[in-house]
Amino acid sequence: MQAHAHITLSELQRLVKETLHERFALPVWVSAEIAEIKVNYSGHCYLELVEKGGDNGVPQAQSRAVIWRSAYPRIAAYFEAETGQRLAAGIKILAKVAVTYHELYGFSLQVTDIDPAYTLGDMERQRQQTIAQLQQEGVWDMNREVPMPTVVQRVAVVSSANAAGYQDFCKEIGKSPYRFRLTLFDAFMQGAAAEESIVAALCAVAERAEEFDAVVIIRGGGSASDLNCFNAYRICTHVAQFPLPVLTGIGHDKDTSVADMVAHTALKTPTAVAGWLVDRMAQADGWLDYAALQLHDATKNAMHASEMHLQRLAGEIRQSCNELLTRQRLHTEHLAETLPHLVRDFLARQSTRLDNAAELVAGRSPERILRLGFAVVRTRGKAVMSAGNVRQGDTLEIQVADGAINATAKEIKIWQKKS
Repeated sequence: MQAHAHITLSELQRLVKETLHERFALPVWVSAEIAEIKVNYSGHCYLELVEKGGDNGVPQAQSRAVIWRSAYPRIAAYFEAETGQRLAAGIKILAKVAVTYHELYGFSLQVTDIDPAYTLGDMERQRQQTIAQLQQEGVWDMNREVPMPTVVQRVAVVSSANAAGYQDFCKEIGKSPYRFRLTLFDAFMQGAAAEESIVAALCAVAERAEEFDAVVIIRGGGSASDLNCFNAYRICTHVAQFPLPVLTGIGHDKDTSVADMVAHTALKTPTAVAGWLVDRMAQADGWLDYAALQLHDATKNAMHASEMHLQRLAGEIRQSCNELLTRQRLHTEHLAETLPHLVRDFLARQSTRLDNAAELVAGRSPERILRLGFAVVRTRGKAVMSAGNVRQGDTLEIQVADGAINATAKEIKIWQKKS
């Protein structure tokens, strides 16, 4: 077997160490995200730094780092004083580091300083990215367009059960004369788990949306970094597209999160949210009182108008009845005056008609006709109406004006009628 030229592992590591120390003789500023952080019993702070790439957040680079106990209290205190937040996992930092390499422990970074302005700037950059994305997606104004009920009485509360802000909210609501039905959806309101916890609480409220009039998101203020989760895209897109109107009370006067911007109504504190709900109930109560007063006045006016209308109708009816009675009385008096004359005239006309009829009857009586020379011929007790009713030899009784003549038919002649 042919021997190859080689160096030992320790020699290789020595060369790497010398190269790194020569190339990075002075500290450099490095931006990275804290993936893990641990302060051990000796006071040293050990970190795992990562650089994430793409939308999926997969690490592109990773390195161990350390802040020695001689520098850690100073660096941590300054960072917290400037940002209002402790060094924790998930925070992006700009660290001044010395590159070190150890033959047994490998590559690592020694942190000698951290710039808090970078962390604050990164939070603002994320905030602006969230605003731009929500506006680009067209959901920026959606929750403000959800109609707020006139009476907001059934309220879903997204908060931490132990938070002072939630206690202040309940206390303020309890002092009001109105009855609210509050349902708490407990969630972490700060820290690494806050975003996932708040989103889960909002999803739970959305599944029961028909049970509530509005949803309230409250916490008791905090530093800019404490409230940074309310600039996260996931929380803000849920708030913007929520099916119920959302009220927020998650910060102090100087803090305006993206969640405040997309919510239906943004208020500064949990107490202010409670006051807003109480004031809205008071407005509805006042409106009901005003509506009741208007209804009373309208009813009173309608009754008065109806009473006047009835009185006018009664007067018109009385007048019409009097006029009708007067016309009927005059008509009756006129009939009473004219009736005797009408009766006399009617009787006179009837008497004349009877006289004429009597004369007509008298002129056509059988006795008068017989006196004129006519006779009535009978045979077998019946009047002879036709020559054909008589046979030869029949006995005939001929009645004249002053008596009767008996005869026997000897010859019968029947004249033919002319056509």
